[in-house]
Amino acid sequence: MTSPVNAVNTYNRRQVLALLAGSAACACCGAVHANKLAYDLAATEIARGTWAVHGRTEYFTLENGGNIVNVAFVEVPDGVVVIDTGPSRRYGEALLALIEKTVPGKPVLRVYNTHHHPDHFLGNQVFENSLIAAPQKVIDNINAEGDGFTDNMYRLVGDWMRGTRTTSPGKALEAQSEEIGGRRFSLYYLSGHTSADLVIRDDETGVVFSGDLAFYNRAPTTPHADIDVWQESLSVIASLDKELILPGHGLQDKVGDSLVQTGDYLDWLQQAMTEAASRGLTMNEAMSLPIPPRFTTLDVVDTEYQRSVVHLYLAFEDDLMPLIEMK
Repeated sequence: MTSPVNAVNTYNRRQVLALLAGSAACACCGAVHANKLAYDLAATEIARGTWAVHGRTEYFTLENGGNIVNVAFVEVPDGVVVIDTGPSRRYGEALLALIEKTVPGKPVLRVYNTHHHPDHFLGNQVFENSLIAAPQKVIDNINAEGDGFTDNMYRLVGDWMRGTRTTSPGKALEAQSEEIGGRRFSLYYLSGHTSADLVIRDDETGVVFSGDLAFYNRAPTTPHADIDVWQESLSVIASLDKELILPGHGLQDKVGDSLVQTGDYLDWLQQAMTEAASRGLTMNEAMSLPIPPRFTTLDVVDTEYQRSVVHLYLAFEDDLMPLIEMK
């Protein structure tokens, strides 16, 4: 006889998670929230024929439905190019409807996934799979961790996720550029925020889509971070010929402040963790270290700093205090 737990795991785990989280949402937020499961997406033209869909600079909640990410779409002569697809199937559907309203009559020709974090790719299933492209390492990361991310999103945002499933890109990118629908896009294969981060530049407008290598007025997330490599990637982006940066989170940036701000925060984070580990502080003590005033205006900085300690601190301890084997 199948146990209730196994029944959930085998047959309808995500549906049950959605129902449980949805019930919690109703208990916490009442009927108003239950009736508001619709993303209110808006397109902001940040360059000629280039639209950003800005998310909130928050963490995932039952109220925001995971809408914390910047995605974008670009009108090219023969169609539309999309950068990232959002945190759920419902978001992907709202994004596609917004594209069709903003650029009527033009088909989606390419969808890029910048990396494998859930707010950037869980709207994939709405788009034709053969049009979705990412570096092979991003695809590998989605295949390895996507289902776990999806299940966790069901727990975090509940019924917003109904019907969402992990969908990997259908095309692995290798070239340094692509011509899509009469427009050339340069592709940069970087890492640091994760083990694979794709940066895209529209060669006509000079808009650079940085993914989560750049954050602007929002504290960076670090669950897969390699800070030294991340800093190198920021230097690469800074060296590009560009007119505008659309970071993964926060408003568009015309002067490169997002790169400076992200790099400064990562530099402080690395120094703080190194010093804490060298002093022998516990993880809880490291979490209590003061955040410099220049970072206290960043959205969700307290929460993200604490999460970064959880993500990174053991590695700093291991580096500074390696295990000595007894002979």
